Amino acid sequence: MSAIDALLCAADNGLRTLFAKPVAARPTPQPSVVADDSGLTPEEKALSGALMRVNHVGEVCAQALYNAQALAARWPAGGRAPDERLARHLEAASREETDHLAWTKERLDALGARPSLLNPLWYAGAFGIGLLAGQVGRGVSLGFVVETERQVEAHLDSHMNRLPPGDHASRAVVAQMAADEAEHARDAQHHGAAELPAPVKAVMQGVAKVMTTVAHRV
Repeated sequence: MSAIDALLCAADNGLRTLFAKPVAARPTPQPSVVADDSGLTPEEKALSGALMRVNHVGEVCAQALYNAQALAARWPAGGRAPDERLARHLEAASREETDHLAWTKERLDALGARPSLLNPLWYAGAFGIGLLAGQVGRGVSLGFVVETERQVEAHLDSHMNRLPPGDHASRAVVAQMAADEAEHARDAQHHGAAELPAPVKAVMQGVAKVMTTVAHRV
């Protein structure tokens, strides 16, 4: 793949993430009980909508991160050889994350909530971070995936405690997303992820805190 082709693919992915309707390869997770949003109070629906908006932002950022890291793997800095195997691994993970993007958007629509108005900003910021992490090298790029997925998994677990008890549909989606994120982290470790320094992890947590706080409202 030429540099122009790689850049065009990255741009296409960004436009599809931000402006096209995502299509999941897997069916939306269903709760074990019959889910009916009409049983939720307006306050509960508003809370679920805000939480699912945050989760949707996380999936927008996941697309940006994987897209940027795959681009960096194909066109690395410092004279390193391209790593097509890593690029394809990251693209496969991105396709799996597309399910999450579609599921969270579906829940937003069902709850009468909107996506974050700042999604283009979140995507651009995450793309820049992913490009930087990808240029450092294979181990760090995969290590970034591991730490990101661990933090996302913890964040999703916290949402399970905050979602209204009667919002079974959102709970089913979040539970499956958390299981998938844990699997992505294990897969990245298996492929040679390096452990990130504690200060880097702390910065990632701080950035995620700002994003989730703002996206909850905007």
